[in-house]
Amino acid sequence: MSEKFETGQIIEGKVTGIQPYGAFVALDDEVQGLVHISEVTHGYVKDINDHLSVGDQVKVKILQIDEEKNKYSLSIRATEEAPKKPEANRQKSNTAVQQDNQQAGFNTLKDKLEEWIEQSKERENTYKN
Repeated sequence: MSEKFETGQIIEGKVTGIQPYGAFVALDDEVQGLVHISEVTHGYVKDINDHLSVGDQVKVKILQIDEEKNKYSLSIRATEEAPKKPEANRQKSNTAVQQDNQQAGFNTLKDKLEEWIEQSKERENTYKN
């Protein structure tokens, strides 16, 4: 096992292979690790080939080292700042959803429950009579 690498370290590597589940990145001539598809970028990655190609130079962070199996878990997205969503847009969208729900006739569970209990009592009385 190479002692020159450690968990948390950020280094440059070269993509040596791509599979549907992730990309293999060489850290040096002896050590390579796997960037799982979920660690390629922030957000959903449907096809890793849309983001990486063999031969690409990438910056990776070492997430985990399994010395017994000689496996390195790597992340590209951990080296990038997460995209920020504007707070105002998030609040607007939540408010818009709530207004849509109210306009669509959604009631709180409590209100619906009271209505269902009343309906149930009415049915019981109908069947008893």
